[in-house]
Amino acid sequence: MVFMTGLMIAARSGSTPEEVVEVARIEGLSPDVLRQRLSRGVVVIPKNSLARNRRIVGIGEGLRTKVNVNIGTSTFHVDLGMELEKVKIALKYGTDTLMDLSVGGDLKYIRREILKILDVPFGTVPIYQAYMESVRKHHSGIDMSEDDVFRVLEEHYRDGVDFVTVHVGLTRELAEKTVKIGRRTGIVSRGGAILAAWMLHNEQENPLYKNYDYLLELSAQYDVVLSLGDALRPGSIMDSHDYPQVAEMINVSQLVKRAWEKGVQVMVEGPGHLPINQIAANVRLEKSLCHGAPYYVLGPLVTDIAAGYDHIAAAIGAALAAAEGADLICYLTPAEHLSLPTPEDVKDGLIAAKIAAHAGDIVKLGEKALRIDIEMSSARAKLDWETMYKLSPDPQLARDKHKKFKEVDVGPCTMCGDMCVYVILNRFRGA
Repeated sequence: MVFMTGLMIAARSGSTPEEVVEVARIEGLSPDVLRQRLSRGVVVIPKNSLARNRRIVGIGEGLRTKVNVNIGTSTFHVDLGMELEKVKIALKYGTDTLMDLSVGGDLKYIRREILKILDVPFGTVPIYQAYMESVRKHHSGIDMSEDDVFRVLEEHYRDGVDFVTVHVGLTRELAEKTVKIGRRTGIVSRGGAILAAWMLHNEQENPLYKNYDYLLELSAQYDVVLSLGDALRPGSIMDSHDYPQVAEMINVSQLVKRAWEKGVQVMVEGPGHLPINQIAANVRLEKSLCHGAPYYVLGPLVTDIAAGYDHIAAAIGAALAAAEGADLICYLTPAEHLSLPTPEDVKDGLIAAKIAAHAGDIVKLGEKALRIDIEMSSARAKLDWETMYKLSPDPQLARDKHKKFKEVDVGPCTMCGDMCVYVILNRFRGA
């Protein structure tokens, strides 16, 4: 098989790939400016060289903050139809990227069925499949081999996955120290827990870290973006910015540069649960330590007590993170910490995350992001309901709410009625 030259290498050579031209058009930037950012690694364009007919999306410096949706089966509940419905909901309400985190059922089949209907960049966490296959084969996930890990990884690449989460910054030494420290919530990353258990049981180094050069070689062949996972992100605000979290990011910072040397695009993941007053510092720390690499943030969750409403807790953190420079927001749903999300949970989580990303962009991008807010404000002043519906994240919901006690789309809403400020002012002016 002949593989195309990776986008980062092409950008460094001075050429401007069509993907760069497309992202520049979408973002309102000069293609040459974007090409330079891609060549430096501060922007990524997730697109497997085998992928076709998927939307081109840029993530990183100077670009609109993007939002990712996670879907996927559980070992307790496998319903492919529901997962495909979640994909459709995510696409309908404007996700920028989507990840399959399935761990139950036929993982290959599930992934390939999702790819049939997906038109945005697609990510996975291959270590899940490697672990589950080892469970079926050996009745123990910790008996998987290094070859098993890389065989599954390349299978994902051949299927056309655009980016993968790989927990490369978690070393055996760091796993041992984390267990000894006795964190309040331990290791809450699923991939991190798998690798930590494997290392501690087998007394061997993380196969992804040990074979990082091979991982880079494989990723370069398919031009897959590596999302360097936060295996030791805090699962409680009480654990935020402890030794394991920061030590892992320091490891990741070195891995970023090694990836760039090989022409492999990378993102950095973080930070989990953080109190509000630590979010700005966390984003700045990532940007400084990791040389401006795009930051892919889960949450951040600003409190631990929002069960059933964690999409709101995460949206608060995401807005602050985006304003400080975070580049990709991983949504959380109302089901976080409680259950497998439903399609309705996906919708609620995605809309909350998109609002948060936009709120951050108002600070980060200024007038470019403000245009839609200005349009909405003008429509409100004119009581132009159709425009207000159109500009809402969920137009049908906005329409239904407005018509709850009044059927017509003329005049004020039922909150103020004849006491609407615009009615009063128009009367005063004789309009």
